[in-house]
Amino acid sequence: MTHVEFYSNAESRLQAACQLVAKAFQQRLRVVIYAPDENLARGIDKLLWTFQAIGFIPHCMAHHATARETPVVISGDNAEMPHHQIMLNLHADSPPMFGRFERLIEVVGCDEGDRKLARIRYRHYRDRGYEISHHDLAKSGP
Repeated sequence: MTHVEFYSNAESRLQAACQLVAKAFQQRLRVVIYAPDENLARGIDKLLWTFQAIGFIPHCMAHHATARETPVVISGDNAEMPHHQIMLNLHADSPPMFGRFERLIEVVGCDEGDRKLARIRYRHYRDRGYEISHHDLAKSGP
């Protein structure tokens, strides 16, 4: 069953997402970033290119020919999931088909609107019996 991890109090959701993706990549894990909003998908794509000054996180969009071989894939479509190890959700709702993944990562910002949406997603997972863990980024970092 999918293990759900919430990372709360992120000053910048995209920055925290990049840090979590970089950590997963260092551990040789594969990540699908779920970003169905095209502007958000482009934003995380751009940030991944510039995130580390001396490092590189190989990534591509899910429709790219190399998606199956690329460790980090950005997808906004349920059908475009080339692997099922970790899903990082950047959408306001619970992603469809997250149950196919070993882990689901939820990044929650500091503003009340984002927290409210995260509480709804949290209840959704809890009510369906998923194991949930929480990490407060204000206390620790990704």
